[in-house]
Amino acid sequence: MDVIRLKTPLKNEDIRLLHAGDMVELSGTVFAARDQVHKRLCELIDLDKPLPVDLNGAVIYFVGPTPPRPGRVIGAAGPTTAARMDAFSPELIAHGLKGMIGKGYRNQIVRDALARHQAVHFSALGGAGALLSRHIVSNEVIAWEQLGPEALRKLELRDFPLIVAYDAYGNSVYEPAGTIMDELLK
Repeated sequence: MDVIRLKTPLKNEDIRLLHAGDMVELSGTVFAARDQVHKRLCELIDLDKPLPVDLNGAVIYFVGPTPPRPGRVIGAAGPTTAARMDAFSPELIAHGLKGMIGKGYRNQIVRDALARHQAVHFSALGGAGALLSRHIVSNEVIAWEQLGPEALRKLELRDFPLIVAYDAYGNSVYEPAGTIMDELLK
């Protein structure tokens, strides 16, 4: 299977090329954010206040990395469960977010938002945080430092390996049961 190489920020043309099950290597700036950051971003949007990041074409990685070992920019950086962000993702997608990285299922409301706004959800390999961290070349806290590992971070990725889990056409690697995932595992 061919690997699609993408660079952030993502554009509608990039999204239209992607289909559930595609293998991707992503490079460029990605924002690390989990539950509390998602909640805060949505609160700022609701209050019509400026965001600490530009969401247009952005990708958010659902990750709370561990502290780095000496000589490393980041510790283990594996994906967290994407469904925990389902309450917030549609609003962020409507405000320009083009991609998300996590693991596991997304609800139908998120999937509808992906299709309506031409966005995509990627899955990263859970349990491989130390391996994935090798593809992160810089790590900078940009907001809400008091949240520790769950602060809003700016990460630079190089050839970060992903699978398109949900595309902008309503397709998923999880449905219909067995078809795409069986092919990927061959």
